[in-house]
Amino acid sequence: MGVHFAGSPRPTIGVEWEIALVDKATRDLSNTAGLIFDAAHSLAGGESPRLHKELLRNTVELVTGICDTVGEAIDDLSETLHLVRRVADPIGVDLFCAGTHPFAEWSTQQLTRSPHYDEMIERTQWWGRQMLIWGVHVHVGISSADRVFPILNALLVKYPHLLALSASSPMWTGVDTGYASNRALMFQQLPTAGLPFQFETWSQFEGFAHDQLKTGVIDKLGGLHWDIRPAPQWGTIEVRVCDGISTRTELGAIVALIHCLVVYFDRRLDAGEELPGMPPWHVQENKWRAARYGLDAEIILDADSNERLVTDDLDDLLEQLMPVARSLGCADELARVADIPRRGASYLRQRQVAATSGGDLTLVVDSLVNELDT
Repeated sequence: MGVHFAGSPRPTIGVEWEIALVDKATRDLSNTAGLIFDAAHSLAGGESPRLHKELLRNTVELVTGICDTVGEAIDDLSETLHLVRRVADPIGVDLFCAGTHPFAEWSTQQLTRSPHYDEMIERTQWWGRQMLIWGVHVHVGISSADRVFPILNALLVKYPHLLALSASSPMWTGVDTGYASNRALMFQQLPTAGLPFQFETWSQFEGFAHDQLKTGVIDKLGGLHWDIRPAPQWGTIEVRVCDGISTRTELGAIVALIHCLVVYFDRRLDAGEELPGMPPWHVQENKWRAARYGLDAEIILDADSNERLVTDDLDDLLEQLMPVARSLGCADELARVADIPRRGASYLRQRQVAATSGGDLTLVVDSLVNELDT
């Protein structure tokens, strides 16, 4: 089976930002996405291509068009966020973004009905119903299929950096899980989710795709919910590592980091260099360490099993990527990545609010609502 990769003539970006709907009074999740969509489409004068449905009716997904710069993508998302807020406010709904809600119960959430979602829940049962989680997905254009897996495999070396910076899901149904990102470990319970296989060539991926489709594991390539995956129809690599990112500023910073990483590795291929890689067992361990310890994770750096604190390695990585950022017009956004450890990532801020409020998790939701536009 051949899988056609559309290819992108330049490293464009697209961003998908999942936003949770919460009740203004109770701070619990609000299953009002249907009302939001109807009102937003009416206000926009037709169905908005920038606003998508998700599995649960407590969620709306904001989607950019094809953008050339991070700034353009964030402006695009901000415009759609403003539209959603205009229609949500009158019906008593606020917006926030994090990997999980601090206290909501999965069993009370309503599903969006569609053949695709119905089939997913029928197959995955209890684990599928548990997916009360939100994330950010970033697409970056790649010129040809033969570059996809060298770049994808190199990105896995930087997986813990992206997860630690975005980690925002320490709590689950009212309990502090002890993890910075509970979402990362929840999501991988689905049968086609989790870390990707490290193929060496596009033809190996085509063989895998054939097997998955023939055996009914998936009915289309979009059924592969890997943390980093090819998106052949768009000609992109899609990075799905990140928890829901809680502020626009942090979103711009982490999107810039992803954009720069992909382009940096792509340019190294142009220069005839071999890209870095790591054994799957190190990649898997790094994912767990970043999910558990966040910015305090001691990560594995390479195939020689060298280790380093993720924030120390991040400082060097940002310096390394700055020339790429300047060429892409996102130097300011990339520089703001360094502010996240200084301020404290979202999981740390949520825990701080919970600690200072005597465990009042409604105040954690308040803090997430209030910081969304910052």
